[in-house]
Amino acid sequence: MPRLDRKTYEELTPEQQVAFDKVVSDRPVKPKDGHIGGPFDVWIRNPEMGQRLVGLGGFFRFRTSVDRRYVELAILVTGQFWQAQFEWWAHEPMARDAGVPEDIIQAIKVGDTPTLEDAGDKAAFALANEIHNSHKLTDATFSAAREQFGETGVAELIGLCGFYGLVSMTLNGFDVDLPEGAKAPF
Repeated sequence: MPRLDRKTYEELTPEQQVAFDKVVSDRPVKPKDGHIGGPFDVWIRNPEMGQRLVGLGGFFRFRTSVDRRYVELAILVTGQFWQAQFEWWAHEPMARDAGVPEDIIQAIKVGDTPTLEDAGDKAAFALANEIHNSHKLTDATFSAAREQFGETGVAELIGLCGFYGLVSMTLNGFDVDLPEGAKAPF
């Protein structure tokens, strides 16, 4: 991480160690040093902020009323909008695993509007794309999203786009590196 001093676990404050332990307890990769990767090393510099953001991220990824496929599609749109290398690198395989078709993934990656036949794909893409690019939603896009996801789902997807905008800004602002050997998607 070029803009964040890398610390060992022992160099973290006791509060940062608690935040570190909480983050890694829910992640499949168990680091052996004080480096987690992604936005987490930045966030735990302020342990309260880090724990709150990790909790919010867990909600958006795993506990919304919106199907995982549409969540991941909206995350990809957000990562592409911000050109967040790490974000895209991390979520492209998750989107694939959640059922987002490869042609849609690749179109979003290069900034094209994908051909969308699934009504949920259309609604999630239009919502995420419009909220990032025009900073609001047309009545037609809002109505289509509400029809697909309900008002709660629309609120969750808008919040998700904002949260992953924060993730992307953290990654870009601190110039977070990809893991060794990973190829930059953009």
